[in-house]
Amino acid sequence: MKTSLYQEFYKFSHKKITWVAPMLLLGYMALWIAYPMTRLMTMMTYDSSDAINLIVIIVGSTMFSMEFQNNTILTLIYKSSSKPTVYFNKFITIFVYDVLLHALSLAFTIVIALTIRPVAWMKVYRYNQPLIINMLSTTGIDVLTSVLIISLVFVISTMINSNAVVITASMAVVFFGEAISTDFMNLDSSLAYLFKWNPFNMTLLTLQYSNYPLYHETTLLTNLQISLGALAYMLTFLGVGYLIFRKKRF
Repeated sequence: MKTSLYQEFYKFSHKKITWVAPMLLLGYMALWIAYPMTRLMTMMTYDSSDAINLIVIIVGSTMFSMEFQNNTILTLIYKSSSKPTVYFNKFITIFVYDVLLHALSLAFTIVIALTIRPVAWMKVYRYNQPLIINMLSTTGIDVLTSVLIISLVFVISTMINSNAVVITASMAVVFFGEAISTDFMNLDSSLAYLFKWNPFNMTLLTLQYSNYPLYHETTLLTNLQISLGALAYMLTFLGVGYLIFRKKRF
């Protein structure tokens, strides 16, 4: 497994998008430097969440769908010890990349805070915690949110071989999740308790932590509830994606 995982990392590191995406992330974050609410932007690492979600959708979808389209998945499975190894090596690779993107956004935010937009790190901000704790907590929470999205991308990628369709479907779920979730809960007010546990609601985890009063009205869940829901759906999607991949005929 170590050899195949190394090969997956090696292959991933030689893709242009792997190195271009972080530059795009920094460029996107730089657009928010002039935003007046400095502490909020610091807590949210200059809205890096949206950019990272977009990156993992594009990168994650290509890990399966492009190989399905080019039939290179057959060679990969033949050389690997098992299908589970192929599937979970890809997940580990994109997970590590996701963590690195979050580390980069943290580092860039700290640089901004030390130069262009200074902040008082130890001053209490949200949840009666110092700003630096808010920032680190938001980053950790966003890792969970993005991994949820990665697991969803894996499900769609194993079902559909078209890279363009996978990217479009994944982006629709992530960026229109709030509207989809709201529509679900408006179908029948008597079932609102059940509908609020829909998976689209869980994609709002990072936004709710950053602005609880506003997004709690939409999700109707506490931060803890939505975090547990995101974790449960992440494991479910990852498992469903694996089952589809295992039974898929190549």
